[in-house]
Amino acid sequence: MTDDEALRLRLAERLVAGGHLRTAPWRAAVETVPRHEFLRDGFFEPVEGSAPTAWRPVLPDDPRWLERCYDDDSLVTQIAGTVAPRDVRGEITRTPTSSRTMPSLVVRMLEDLSVEDGNRVQEIGSGYSTGLLCHRLGEDRVTSVEVDREVSAATGVALGACGFFPELVVGDGLAGHEETAPYDRTVATCGVIDLPYAWVRQTRPGGIILATLCGWLYSSELARLTVGEDGTARGRFLGGQISFMLARPQLPPPLGMLPDLDSGHERPARLATDVLDDWNTRFVAQLAAPRAQCISLDRDGRTEHVLLDVDTGAWAALHEDSGQWLVRQGGPARLWDDVEEQVTRWREAGAPGLEEFEVCVTREGQTITWPQAGHSIW
Repeated sequence: MTDDEALRLRLAERLVAGGHLRTAPWRAAVETVPRHEFLRDGFFEPVEGSAPTAWRPVLPDDPRWLERCYDDDSLVTQIAGTVAPRDVRGEITRTPTSSRTMPSLVVRMLEDLSVEDGNRVQEIGSGYSTGLLCHRLGEDRVTSVEVDREVSAATGVALGACGFFPELVVGDGLAGHEETAPYDRTVATCGVIDLPYAWVRQTRPGGIILATLCGWLYSSELARLTVGEDGTARGRFLGGQISFMLARPQLPPPLGMLPDLDSGHERPARLATDVLDDWNTRFVAQLAAPRAQCISLDRDGRTEHVLLDVDTGAWAALHEDSGQWLVRQGGPARLWDDVEEQVTRWREAGAPGLEEFEVCVTREGQTITWPQAGHSIW
């Protein structure tokens, strides 16, 4: 038995023990598909203690490389949209833009996708999961759409090394791939703010869509929706605090010049910014302001927490004064008013868990609702 074969078996055992790998066909895929082939160009690891986070490359000639490929970790493979591990000597402090997702999350999603023999799957985002899908269903039943040409090319090489040659499409994953629709399943390995109706249209009635819904406050959850005969997709969140990099067309824009934070009416805040510390509460707050970013500033000897919607210019600035939280707001909307109303209504409804929320996607858009509450449009 080769080293990588032993590592694959060990990884499968760990994923079974963790409850992520639950059925024999997916276990066979994990035991067979070599994850290291998808990391032949190396990966980045964070430099311990660096702030902001610095990244250093780990290449195949590193004695740690092979074993690290089979750790249950997400491994960053691209930084700043173009920088690969082989491009760096030393360290880099830019933002990661592509990664190979941790195996436990990959197989958890594939198990939750509930595929059946003969299913045709559309995958948004290409990588190791593409290889597992090919092993489970056959390459002719897998279409994988990837926005980044370099990532798609590297995945194609890795898949070829595994003996798989599925349809790989370079393009905007939010548009899906109409040419080979309909699909029995659609799965996205990126986060989205709005689930595209194109995915609903391209998935047959009775088919399943699995995707992570997020916002710019970066609380996200995995949703599983079933497409109905009426062209509407409905479903619920599955829980687990799932997080993915956002689809590139839905990434937040640069903040640019900040508005005049000293303008606007100031009032006592009913909620302080610590509501954003809890994952579920932040998700509910995000329903009110899905395209608001949150930053902290030191101004006039105090720390201010600013919510800013760059698209509309709406903003809210909060700070603490003698134990009392105050908020100022400006622009065309009152962001913190909306957050307070949303969170308060949710708490008055008993603060139901995110698994109780329902997601509905129609031609008109996306709604997220929770029990005993009105509807929240996102």
